Amino acid sequence: MAPVQEIHDNASLEFHAFFERHHAELSRLACMLIGEPDDADDLAADALVAVWHRWDRVRRADHPLAYARGIVANMARTRIRAAVRERRRVVLFWSNRSEEADAPDVAAALDVRRALARLPFRKRACVVLRHALDLSEKDTALALGISVGTVKSQTSKGMAELQKLLGPRAVGELAGGRSR
Repeated sequence: MAPVQEIHDNASLEFHAFFERHHAELSRLACMLIGEPDDADDLAADALVAVWHRWDRVRRADHPLAYARGIVANMARTRIRAAVRERRRVVLFWSNRSEEADAPDVAAALDVRRALARLPFRKRACVVLRHALDLSEKDTALALGISVGTVKSQTSKGMAELQKLLGPRAVGELAGGRSR
């Protein structure tokens, strides 16, 4: 086998192992950020394609998973912005139409998703990475490309906003009663 082919095969095997180890977590992160399981799987797959295209750089990084999480977060931000723009267009189109919405009886998980969706992206990302994925402040900072201090402040502010929206008991359950 030619040396170039062997290097490509090794890179392919490394990426495949990375994919198998982290796809589910990246999909879960995407779901928590954008709130749609089917779209989250697509986003995670798109992010992993982007990781593959940069695999030589990613595999040499100190924290390849943090790099991949950052790609997921950036792609989620882009999708959320696109969805907001689309919603605005739909609202403008249907602005003359009035509809009443009954307040549905929803499960706590849906309440949390709605509350998370009301948070600005950075606060939401920090809360999700810290409390839903149980990442350390350092790992969260690495994933988002921000400082640990920013993670601390954004997580604290995000949790305070969630407490206003959901109540202290629900936020205590979300946080799991611990912080790192």
